[in-house]
Amino acid sequence: MPRHDLIIVGAGTGNALIDDRFDDLDIALVSAGPFGGTCLNAGCIPSKMLAATADVADSVRAAGRHDVDAELRGVRWRDVRSRVFDRLDAFAEEGEKGRRESGNTTVYRGEARFTGPRRLTVETDDGPVPIEADRFVIAVGGRPVVPPVVADSGLPYETSDTVMRLDEVPGRLVVLGGGYIAAELAHVFHSLGSRVTVIEQADLLLAQQQDELVSRTFTDAVRDQWDLRLGRELTEVSGEPGDLRLTLDDGAELTAETLLVAVGRQPNSDRLDVAAAGVGVDDDGRVTVDGQLRTTADGVWALGDISTRVPLKHVANREAEIVAHNLLHPDEPRTMGYDAVPSAVFTRPQIAQVGLTEQEARDQGMDYAVAVHRYADVAYGWALEETEGFCKVLADRRTGRLLGGHVLGPQAATLVQPLVIGLTTGMTARDLAEQPLWIHPALTEVVENALRGLDPGAADQE
Repeated sequence: MPRHDLIIVGAGTGNALIDDRFDDLDIALVSAGPFGGTCLNAGCIPSKMLAATADVADSVRAAGRHDVDAELRGVRWRDVRSRVFDRLDAFAEEGEKGRRESGNTTVYRGEARFTGPRRLTVETDDGPVPIEADRFVIAVGGRPVVPPVVADSGLPYETSDTVMRLDEVPGRLVVLGGGYIAAELAHVFHSLGSRVTVIEQADLLLAQQQDELVSRTFTDAVRDQWDLRLGRELTEVSGEPGDLRLTLDDGAELTAETLLVAVGRQPNSDRLDVAAAGVGVDDDGRVTVDGQLRTTADGVWALGDISTRVPLKHVANREAEIVAHNLLHPDEPRTMGYDAVPSAVFTRPQIAQVGLTEQEARDQGMDYAVAVHRYADVAYGWALEETEGFCKVLADRRTGRLLGGHVLGPQAATLVQPLVIGLTTGMTARDLAEQPLWIHPALTEVVENALRGLDPGAADQE
C-alpha cells in the first residue's frame, strides 16, 4: 500500500494549501473532479464573469437615463460561454499539470472513501488504489441539493454545476430557490434574454441571508423583471424535456424550457465514508472541526464547504492558511476566526454585508443604533443616477463599536470593505468615519455618511 506523509482529498482549496514550505514532504492529492474545485469550474469565478457580462447588457439597456442613445442588438451566448470556460478549463488543466510535475506530489484521480483511520481507497480508471498517510486534509467541498419532487420526476433539470454551460440561453427559465445562487443566476439569464420565474418558499428573496431592509428592497427591485412566486412550494414536475410543467402548492401551473434547482448545497461527507476514519459530522453533514480545524480523528484536518459553517471561497482560503500553518507548526497552532466575514451577491442591484443584520441584533436583545444613507444623497450617486441603493450600518449604542454593515447598489462588494476593516479591528463608527479621509466625490461617501449618521445615544433611525 502506498504511504505518504500527507494526503489531501480535494483539488479545490485543498490544492491551494500546498506551497514550497511542503517541498520536503511526500504528498498525495486525491480528486474526482477538475482542479480548482467548485469556485473555478462551476461557482464563484464563472458566475461572476457571466454576471459582469449581464451588467454590460443591462447598462446598454439603461443608457437612456444618462441621455445616451444606445441599443442592445444581442448577446452572443456561445461566444460568452467560450470566453469564460475556455479560459477556466485551461486554468484547471494547467493546475493539475503543474501539481503532477511538482516532484513531491502524487495525483490520484477518482472517487475516494475512507477504509480506516488515516487510510482510504481511490477508485481510479485502473481500479481501486488503497493509500495511507500520517496526516490527512479533507477538502472535498459540497454539491447542490436536489429536492425529491425534482429528482423523482425523471425529468431533466439544471443546477449551478451545469446551467452555465448550456448550449443556449433558455427562453423560459424557472428558478427554484430564493438564495444568493438563485438570485445571481436569475440575474444572469434574465439579462441575457430569458423570461425568468422564481419559486421561493419565503415571502422575500434572500430572506435567510440578508438584512431585512436589504431583502425587502431587493425583492421589490426585481419584481418587474422576474415573475416572483413567493411563499410557494413546488409540488409536481411533469411534461417532457424542453416543455416542463411545474405545479405549485396553490394550484398554479408554470411552463418552462429549463428548470434550475438552486435551493442550497450540502457537504460531500457522505460520499467519503468519513465515519470509517473516526471523523465525526454534525447533524447537517458538516465534518466537525475545532478552532484549529482539526477533526475528531487524530491527524486529520478539514476545511472548506465540507466543514465550515460559512461556505464562502474567501473563508476556505483563510482556512487553508490556518491548516497549512498548523500542519507545519503543530506546537504553535493558529485558530480560525469568523467574527467579521463579508459576503456579496452579484446581482443587479449588487449586495454586500458584514457582521450582524438588524434582525440578528434585535433577536439577541442588543442595544444598538442604526443609520441608513442612500446613494441618491451623495454626489457620485447623482452621477450614476442611482435611486435605490443605500448603506446601512449598526453600532453598539453603549460603546459605539460597529456591529454590522450592509450595502445595496453599484460596487457594493467593494464599498463594504471599509466596514470589514472596522469590524475586524474593533473600531467605533465615529473613528472609522472621522480618522480616514474619504475621497469626494466618490461612492465611498455613502459609507462615510452612514457612519456619521450613527448616534449611539439617539433613537434608532432608518
